[in-house]
Amino acid sequence: MCIHSTTKNKSDVVGSFLRPETLKKAREQFAKNEVSASELKKIEDEEIAKLIEKQKQSGLNAITDGEFRRSYWHLDFFWGLDGIEHFLKDRGYLFQGEETRKDSARLSGKIKFNPNHPVFDSFLFLKEHVGEDHIARQSIPAPAQLYAELVRGDNEEYVKKYYSDQEELFKDIAEAYQQTILKLYDLGCRDLKIDDCTWAMLCDADFWKTMAGEGFDRNDLKETYLKLNNSALENLPEDLRLSTHVCRGNYHSTWAASGGYEPVADTLFAKEAVENFYLEFDDDRSGDFEPLRFVPKDKKVVLGLLTSKNATLENKQVIIDRIKEATQYVDLERLSLSPQCGFASTEEGNILTEEDQWKKIELINEISQEVWG
Repeated sequence: MCIHSTTKNKSDVVGSFLRPETLKKAREQFAKNEVSASELKKIEDEEIAKLIEKQKQSGLNAITDGEFRRSYWHLDFFWGLDGIEHFLKDRGYLFQGEETRKDSARLSGKIKFNPNHPVFDSFLFLKEHVGEDHIARQSIPAPAQLYAELVRGDNEEYVKKYYSDQEELFKDIAEAYQQTILKLYDLGCRDLKIDDCTWAMLCDADFWKTMAGEGFDRNDLKETYLKLNNSALENLPEDLRLSTHVCRGNYHSTWAASGGYEPVADTLFAKEAVENFYLEFDDDRSGDFEPLRFVPKDKKVVLGLLTSKNATLENKQVIIDRIKEATQYVDLERLSLSPQCGFASTEEGNILTEEDQWKKIELINEISQEVWG
């Protein structure tokens, strides 16, 4: 693995941004058949172009499309793979005090790479508008996240319908992902982030009792998730920056799970085939920094110390002190700073304004300058 940096400074973001009202309205109109797909795309293009310029002006070097073309951070990508269909479950995901929409993904056949996956056109638009002086960053949900969705509740019956052998399922997931990643690379992608809730959810035993039942084995699931993710990331080009974001749930300013990284750190940090970890550390639910002792010396950590869930600006000195605390386990030069998650993991977005989200990024820049220079 080639260890390198694609950022000129230590300020970073996870990638999703609040949807502007113009885009929200257009998506509502599209759902009612009041505007066409091409009309919706035109508005998406316009709003993404504006967002790209705003990110450049804010001092960010790795630029995203804000996930403006997606309804969910993960499901839209799953629906683009062959063998996976969009359907509605009886219930949505359960967050603290809220239930999400009921969308899900289940098998409709064997999983295969789709050469016409929407992610490719989305990335090409991003790269064209980012230009040569900044990095076009693409985010996709982790293979482990796909597996977790496919076996969620009665979704698993559709897995059994098409796969009698779990190893064949794992092989097909890995191949579909790897071919997708390689095509993104051929299109110019050199910065790929794998978003993944499975590890953080696994840290919360109560959460997994509802997801996997009383008899679940955390160690077995750790090895399953590691195998799924690493199989998809094998033999990739050395100049492709690979990172993962570990999330405890981020929906309309609510959360799904609690717990520090200690139960998974020996596997996730020590063995997953990425070079950068974007980690949530914005409140007490995230635990302390001690699990970072498992991060190898040749890997980096982006500390998600500012929350994206509300508008309250953090105390600068408190964040600086926490960065210093983290250096007990990871050298300062291998650390960076970001919000704990995106501002809109789903199109609902968190409960703050666009002005609030840019103030958060401005504060990250100020702190980064003070800490790293």
